[in-house]
Amino acid sequence: MKGMGNMMKQAQKLQAKMLRMQEELADKTVEATAGGGMIKAVANGRQQILSIKIEKEVVDPDDVEMLQDLILAAVNDALAKSQEMVSGEMSKLTGGLKIPGM
Repeated sequence: MKGMGNMMKQAQKLQAKMLRMQEELADKTVEATAGGGMIKAVANGRQQILSIKIEKEVVDPDDVEMLQDLILAAVNDALAKSQEMVSGEMSKLTGGLKIPGM
């Protein structure tokens, strides 16, 4: 039974570290651009888009579809970078051990 108690303590420590890491990741950001830097999206470690900046030169009322595509590209890239950041931090925490649902 002693081994089980130690395992439970280790699990609780890991859970506490994971919660702390999630709080820290909320403050970390990643940035992605599209259209040669004309569109910039910033996301945090919670996969939330914090800001989108659009240079006025890229706004063409006759080509709204291009602007929409550039925004989508920047946002999707920012979210992908955010997920990579979270995966990297989680891997450091778990020593590479894959935990389902994380």
